[in-house]
Amino acid sequence: MNRLQDKVAIVTGGAAGLGRATVELFAAEGARVSIWDVNAEAGEKLAARLQAAGHDVEYRQVNVGDTAAVADAVAAVKDAFGSVDVLINNAGITRDATLLKMDEAQFDQVVDVNLKGVFNCGQAAARVMVEQGAGAIVNTSSVVALYGNFGQSNYVATKAGVIGMTKVWARELGRKGVRVNAVAPGFIATEMVMAMPEKVRDMMAEKTPLQRLGQPAEIARAYLFLASDEAA
Repeated sequence: MNRLQDKVAIVTGGAAGLGRATVELFAAEGARVSIWDVNAEAGEKLAARLQAAGHDVEYRQVNVGDTAAVADAVAAVKDAFGSVDVLINNAGITRDATLLKMDEAQFDQVVDVNLKGVFNCGQAAARVMVEQGAGAIVNTSSVVALYGNFGQSNYVATKAGVIGMTKVWARELGRKGVRVNAVAPGFIATEMVMAMPEKVRDMMAEKTPLQRLGQPAEIARAYLFLASDEAA
C-alpha cells in the first residue's frame, strides 16, 4: 500500500472502465487524483464516493481533443495540488465501420480523442514534469494495434500511433527525468465491451489464452507499477 503516497495523478477517461479502476487503485495507494472525463455525472459521482472514503480526489470535465482546454486543466491541477507527477492517458472511443463504409466524421472523432488527445495531455503534462525534473506518463494502446481488427481502421491506427509516440517521448523525456511507457490491453470487460453482443464477447474471450475477458483492475495494476517508483 501507499506506493503512490502524495503523488499527484491525472487519469483521463477516469470515470468508467479502466480509468475508474485506475482512479480507485491509485487513491487506495495514496495518490491525489484528478479524474478527467467528459461524463460529468459519472465523474462527479466517482469523486464524491472516493472523497467520502477519505481520499484526496477531484473531478474535471475535460475534452482531451481540445488543446487549450487540456493546457488549462493541467495548469489548474498543478495550482490545486502543487505538482503533476503521473499522467495516465486512458481516454478513448470507438466509431467502428469497415473501410468502405466509414465516413470522415467517424475517422476524425476517433483520431481527435485517441491520438490527438494523447498528444495534448502528454505535451501539457510533460512541460510540468520536465520543469519538476521527474514524472511518469503511461499511455494506453491496445493489442489490436499489433494485429489489426475488422472494422476498426480508425481505432487501430490511433492505437498504433500511440505506440509510436510513446517510443519517441521515452527518448526525448527520459534524459529529463520523465519516464514514458505504454500498456496495450487485450479484451477487457469494460462498459464499452460489455455493451457488445454476447456472441462478439464470446469470440473475444476465445482469442485469449485464458479464454476469458480481462478485468479492469488487472490493467490498473500494470498502470500502478509503471507510475510508481518501482518502475524507475
